[in-house]
Amino acid sequence: MYDVIVIGGGPAGLSAALVLGRQRRRVLVADGGQVRNAPADEMHMYLSRDGFSPHELLALGRAELAAYPGVELRQDQVSSVSGGIDDFSVEFADGSRERARRLVLATGQVDEPYDIPGVPERFGRSIFHCPFCHGWEATGKTLAVLGRDVPQVMLGLYLADRYSDDVVVVTHGAHELPDEVIAKLSARGVEVRTESLAKVTGELDALQLHFADGSVLERQAVFHRAPTRQRASFAADLGCAILDDGCVQVDELQATTVPGVSAAGDMARVPAVPDALTLVSQAAADGVRAAVWLEQGLFRATLADT
Repeated sequence: MYDVIVIGGGPAGLSAALVLGRQRRRVLVADGGQVRNAPADEMHMYLSRDGFSPHELLALGRAELAAYPGVELRQDQVSSVSGGIDDFSVEFADGSRERARRLVLATGQVDEPYDIPGVPERFGRSIFHCPFCHGWEATGKTLAVLGRDVPQVMLGLYLADRYSDDVVVVTHGAHELPDEVIAKLSARGVEVRTESLAKVTGELDALQLHFADGSVLERQAVFHRAPTRQRASFAADLGCAILDDGCVQVDELQATTVPGVSAAGDMARVPAVPDALTLVSQAAADGVRAAVWLEQGLFRATLADT
């Protein structure tokens, strides 16, 4: 019986394991090897690691965990979870099972960029999700925003305000934007193109957006706030409350609505926060917060048993 099984080996999961390992807890980290920012060469807004490789960060994190004998890292896929507080069961792809008193879910979300030729393979490299993560590098460049919904389209307004005076919104066939949105974009000089996009070619600083009518838009970078989904269904399988946007509901301690289960990283948010942040630093902080309060709960449970 482990004290805690952490499902997910990204910044949230590894940070949680580090905290718990330092408290001499017996911890198993199940790392399926899939991370949301895998295509990215750099991460940003992580103090002392701005511009650092996210892959190198994870490698260093795994190496740090090796100093704590109570922490085990298992690179394997989890197939299912079941049970309840003080006796959770985690089944792996090979059919083996492990048990734990508590769980930390840190499996993250998956981006699902539009299925337009050239878009998925460029996502994270020259087609970016987040202006907080990549806006600075786009300063002064010719930009396009690919999106059909109002929050996606309004990203063009933000980019025009912060980073570029040449922004074009591409709605890929969506024609019915609210008049007030069109007016705001127009006031900032943001052009809106409603034609369907046929494909994207080229690389960063030299991209070509090919429209179905044969016209081509040259851009240096594209921003696309892609739809997302949960990477795994474990939270829902356990009965955790899920918010309208698909995020797992947690409280200020990263606890889900199921006793003994915490969730950390971009897969979860408190209801008062309007969106799940996709920052590496935020994911690491969530993992620390989840682990600190799980540790306190485990300690209080021990006192109650004596």
